[in-house]
Amino acid sequence: MSTSRSPDDDRLPHRAFIALGSNEGDRLYAIESACNFIEQRSDLIIQRTSGLWETKAMYVEDQADFLNAVIEVETSLSPLELLDCLQRIENKHGRRRTVAKGPRTLDLDILLYDDVRLASERLTLPHPLMLERAFVLEPLCELIPETLHPYSRQSYATHLAALPPTPHPPTTITPLSESLPPLTPLSPTRRTMVMGIANLTPDSFSRDPLTSETLLPALTAQLAAGAHILDIGAQSTRPNSTPLSASSEIDRLTGVPHALHSLRGPHATSIDTYHVDVARTALPHFDIINDVSGGLWSDNELFNAVWRSDKIATVIIGHTRGLPGAMSGPPHTHYNDLIPDIAAELRDRVDEAVGRGVRRWRVILDPGIGFSKTHAQNLEILRRLPELRAAKGLRGLPWCVGVSRKGFIGALLGGREVGQRTYGGAAAVAAAVAGGADVVRVHDVAEMRDVVAVADGIWRTGAVGQAYGTPKTGVVG
Repeated sequence: MSTSRSPDDDRLPHRAFIALGSNEGDRLYAIESACNFIEQRSDLIIQRTSGLWETKAMYVEDQADFLNAVIEVETSLSPLELLDCLQRIENKHGRRRTVAKGPRTLDLDILLYDDVRLASERLTLPHPLMLERAFVLEPLCELIPETLHPYSRQSYATHLAALPPTPHPPTTITPLSESLPPLTPLSPTRRTMVMGIANLTPDSFSRDPLTSETLLPALTAQLAAGAHILDIGAQSTRPNSTPLSASSEIDRLTGVPHALHSLRGPHATSIDTYHVDVARTALPHFDIINDVSGGLWSDNELFNAVWRSDKIATVIIGHTRGLPGAMSGPPHTHYNDLIPDIAAELRDRVDEAVGRGVRRWRVILDPGIGFSKTHAQNLEILRRLPELRAAKGLRGLPWCVGVSRKGFIGALLGGREVGQRTYGGAAAVAAAVAGGADVVRVHDVAEMRDVVAVADGIWRTGAVGQAYGTPKTGVVG
């Protein structure tokens, strides 16, 4: 993979949009590998990626579901040179052209190339079937919804809206780990995943610090209690906390990789950090980077680190304002309109991440409850979470919501101490599920796993009896 990407790269002279699809073998690997092959070239630069959409097959319907995406590239190749390049990448992935529109390990199609109109035996531009395919228009509309098609002179969003409804609407997917199913934020039958919190910092607001000796038993217990994701942090981000240096944070994480490699059972691992050096050190051992600042506190370098890593990781982009230790009051808590303002600021963060090489299908959003928000604003976020999920430019992205033991719960309970907020937290977790959260981040895993199971049964259509189950986990050896 190239290591020279920057938003300030000199632009190559032509812009093209390429559709990627796969429904044979490891579909995710095929698409991500194709992107890596493209990025190894000097004459092709990926500028942006869409989300990853799972769709039923069209035309030849008796085949497996497809994963589909669209990427925007800058290139110095001509249309036919670009086609040759893409077909070589397909061949590297074992593409067999036996049945027209049939199963394939990898399919790469040029949708648009500048404003070129071309009709030849090998290539037609714009792609002649793109306007009838939801699996093309959905991801394309994440990139250029208002752009006009060269022939129809109507926007791609208009064409997508005009398609007839389907009995199997597509959904985006967001990978977590090899052993867990992906998040499917647009599926009405999805189950909410539970992220268990493991603090390695003595000044955590929750007052439950772990040590190198107690970490492995704690993680094992969380998995046995039903956690799907383990979120490990060595840096306190509570309001008015004193920031820890990256080197000190890395020191606290010594021994964590060994503990993680001793775990078994389906799960994903997450590192809670905003330091780019910590992220670089952690990436080989973790599936997810959870940055409460959404890249702000590393001047976006954390996104570059994720893109440059050999380990493909998913990124949780949190919303906050201000710097660590100075974000809990004015001016950082002043919003013109809370939900639209958060949506706009998160959209900027997503654009920054994707522009720096993070795949859009590897992004999870966090509304930042407790970060640069008043108690009343935290409650408003929970009430209006569906608006955030549907906000312009954010549809199809999954949400991780962390309410566990936070101050607004204590305030509602008359100043209740941190350790006495479990039942209040249960109500907030249920509200998060009702609002559409895909992941809830909690301290009390066993209790909140039950809350989530019942909340899913109430608010997720057809979800009863389809849980991922409570993993039976332990230590290897």
